[in-house]
Amino acid sequence: MIAEITQQNSASTLLNDYISKICAQGFSGDTDASYATRIVTATDNSIYQEIPQAVIYPKNSKDVQVAMQVASLDPFLSLSFGPRGGGTGTNGQSLTPGIVIDLSRYMREILEINEKEGWVRVQTGVIKDQLNDFLRPYGFFFAPDLSTSNRATIGGMINTDASGQGSLVYGKTSDHVLELKTILVDGTELNTNKLELEKAELLAEQTNRVGEVYKTVLTSCRENRELVLKKFPRLNRFLTGYDLENVFDNEMKTFDLSRVITGSEGSLGIVTEAKLNVTRIQPFKTLINIKYDSFESALRNSPFLVAANATSVETVDSKVLNLAKQDIIWHSVSDLISDIPGVDVQGLNMVEFNGETPGEIEGKVSSLCSQLDQLIANQEAGVVGYQLTNDKAEILKIYAMRKKAVGLLGNTKGKQKPLAFAEDTAVPPENLADFILEFRALLDSKGLHYGMFGHVDAGVLHVRPALDMCDPEQEKLLREISDQVVALTAKYRGLMWGEHGKGYRSEYGPEFFGDKLFTELRKIKSAFDKNNRLNPGKICTPLESNDSLVSVDGQKRAWFDRAINIEVKESFENAMNCNGNGLCFNYDEASPMCPSYKVTKDRRHSPKGRASLIREWFRLQEEQGVDLLSSEKTLIEKENDTTWWERFRNNRKKQQGIYDFSHEVKESMDECLACKACTTACPIKVDVPSFRARFLNLYYSKYNRPLKDHLVANVEQTTPLMAKLPRLTNFVVNFAPVKSALKNIVGYVDTPTLSVPTLASRTKNDFKYDEAKLAALSKEQMSDIIFIVQDPFTSFYEAELVEAFMQLITKLGKKPVLLPFVPNGKAQHVKGFLKEFKSTAKSANEFLSRIASYGRPLVGLDASLVLCYRDEYLKILNKDKLAFEVHLAHEWLSNQDWNSVGKLSNTNGHSVVKLLSHCTETSAMPESKTVWKNIFKQLGVELHTPATGCCGMAGTYGHETDHQENSRSLYEMSWQTHTTNMENETVLATGFSCRCQVKRYENKKPMHPIEYIAKNI
Repeated sequence: MIAEITQQNSASTLLNDYISKICAQGFSGDTDASYATRIVTATDNSIYQEIPQAVIYPKNSKDVQVAMQVASLDPFLSLSFGPRGGGTGTNGQSLTPGIVIDLSRYMREILEINEKEGWVRVQTGVIKDQLNDFLRPYGFFFAPDLSTSNRATIGGMINTDASGQGSLVYGKTSDHVLELKTILVDGTELNTNKLELEKAELLAEQTNRVGEVYKTVLTSCRENRELVLKKFPRLNRFLTGYDLENVFDNEMKTFDLSRVITGSEGSLGIVTEAKLNVTRIQPFKTLINIKYDSFESALRNSPFLVAANATSVETVDSKVLNLAKQDIIWHSVSDLISDIPGVDVQGLNMVEFNGETPGEIEGKVSSLCSQLDQLIANQEAGVVGYQLTNDKAEILKIYAMRKKAVGLLGNTKGKQKPLAFAEDTAVPPENLADFILEFRALLDSKGLHYGMFGHVDAGVLHVRPALDMCDPEQEKLLREISDQVVALTAKYRGLMWGEHGKGYRSEYGPEFFGDKLFTELRKIKSAFDKNNRLNPGKICTPLESNDSLVSVDGQKRAWFDRAINIEVKESFENAMNCNGNGLCFNYDEASPMCPSYKVTKDRRHSPKGRASLIREWFRLQEEQGVDLLSSEKTLIEKENDTTWWERFRNNRKKQQGIYDFSHEVKESMDECLACKACTTACPIKVDVPSFRARFLNLYYSKYNRPLKDHLVANVEQTTPLMAKLPRLTNFVVNFAPVKSALKNIVGYVDTPTLSVPTLASRTKNDFKYDEAKLAALSKEQMSDIIFIVQDPFTSFYEAELVEAFMQLITKLGKKPVLLPFVPNGKAQHVKGFLKEFKSTAKSANEFLSRIASYGRPLVGLDASLVLCYRDEYLKILNKDKLAFEVHLAHEWLSNQDWNSVGKLSNTNGHSVVKLLSHCTETSAMPESKTVWKNIFKQLGVELHTPATGCCGMAGTYGHETDHQENSRSLYEMSWQTHTTNMENETVLATGFSCRCQVKRYENKKPMHPIEYIAKNI
């Protein structure tokens, strides 16, 4: 043990010295050796987990060069490195026990575009969708189309030679690489591009690192050309790791070293910049969704579809389709993949045609449709129906569903989850159906469930068997299946890694390459990295090295998870099930998905990061003998066993810097805006706000809470009291000394102003809740009653909105009844006061259940609080269903007869009326925008509903002093472009916090759509 501790301390000292040295030498990026960051970076979308020593985040090529130059000095020669991009690989390519060089945080600059020559130069942290958004106005796109395109970096695509949909036409990433800038392990800058063979030979004669590299690769590939051509099948998805074949053109007149680097998984150097060719966008598209009676029928029919000269043919099986139907994504595609009465659709092929003109594709489409009609009429080939669309937006929705298939499979119920480990085999397309039937027979023989999807046009199918990796016996199956799939793939003249690279499957390299060619790979590795310091163990090891390759038996995430109590895992299933697919890294600023990650670009502040941290926290608590569930139960049902003195002493230890991993988890949770986008947008439904609240509840049983948390948690108790003297309250909170104290002592800014006059003074007695009067109403009179459920924000800070809603209800021929204010408890939940929240929820449940017995609608105005009844109440009260249901205003209004109220007259005279939606509402109720558009359409107004992310306020988050910079950045990122023209446009917003945020930065508050309708009807 003493020797082990000494070794750890020595390694830590060396690491700290290295980080200090690179910073002294001009490294301008970030460095992070915290345990939280290392844990978050220890996983990707694979089954493996490898904790690195540290993570560095360079800002440019010079930073990478400095990092490598310093690493080549004594005493740092023992350090190893692994480059990382999006971190969504399925085979652990970017996992390393050394230092991670993460290029995704800063290196996102698009450096140059040449429209005339059709190329673009980028830093390799640029995200695929980011690049295409940049290229679209120029009429170009970067062709390789990945399912992870909204978070995959160009560097990651280069290092795995990614391809994706449409590869028969567009090829792989390597087919689009024109030049690369690569930093070698000693800091040498290597610039590569296609050269005349004579020029390459001249470079090979140089007596330096570049010359050594060129000489080795030239010699190896030239002397073994015949063997390479004989050994490997001519597959569209041909992926060797180091591409020994395509360094030469067919005539061997040119040589391109970039082809060896592309697909090398960071084991040869760190690619920092790339010059890429780009493809002209073909403006006309048609997508045909063909439905089948079985998945086998879909597979066997694919060659027929490829023969129709389609751009791409994609497929999904019934398991993926059924999972999609349970996901938020289905509402956007259900009309495009409609059910067939009496037919159980078991497979789907998506066939796309592209063209410069409609005429280019009309003939192909009509010919295929005629043949499909004939197949359906004759009940042949298993075709049971098809749907066609030419609408680009609809086509994108279909592909969004297909792209989400990766994550959707991870949402399979039960402990056994479909896993990626032998799932991107590539065989000749004509062999695919037979290959898959044998593959299925193999899995069926072991009693396993599985899902399938992929690129049938290229012979690549993603097959994901469902295993519980916490079960040691099922872990053994992973090895058995992997070995058997290797043999099966060889039988059908295919490759084990057709798309997602080798990673931990590198051990199968010798089997596919043979001893001779694998030795050539090792020679190339030696020329680039003779001491095996770059992503060691991946693809191959240097020729003179005794180091081992990584193995499919490598350390898995489940090894860590097994240490967690089974009851804890089941109770926190929404955190444990995260499979690392990384959809929460979505770069799209108009997406509501995880605003905290978008603004910080720190993966600790993402749903995946937080799930990783809380899992490790569970493990460490278990290691320390803490019974989490028992402690939680005590905290919710009884008093905290920890005395204030013990909490004070713990706080002192925290201030003194005594380490507790809980603080790192807490720091991550503090940045969460509790917007709940992860609960729906994430295919696994990782629910951060739920496990965050539970963590905070436990954390603050040990440490003292800040004053601001108590103020927020009691807002529903204090606000009604303050509203009794609103003018005095407003004067006090806006009094300069008080504002200063709130900011500097409490930590809150921009406190909203209470409504004057108050809601109580605006409301007629006839509209107030009176149980005796209600009991006296006839059945006919009761049929017009609409109960309004109050919330603290609109009732006390926007009384005019509640008043407008009551007026609108009256104009619609109904009678509004304002229920007495009953606390909801949302703020208590957000801050982790779960005992208090449970008490509040019980009271509200009793009251609203009694009101529900009248059989009339209950309607609320604030999305976050209304949705709290539907989600958090069920969990804290341990119920499957409540006796009451509170509707949001648009849900109730959508069923009303608007003919009786006439049309809207826009008093502002603005031609544009724009609605910006609350992010929680957008995530949980994606149809809400459409509902509002339909309501306004009936009232004679076209409502614009642009896509927006989070406004940055999110309840109290935007009021907290510590979050001011991030709050403003989020507003500028997504909302500001839609609010800067409020003098000429009518801007509406459904969220109270959103309206406050706009008022704060634009000095003008948008109306709620209800206010607008009530005012102008």
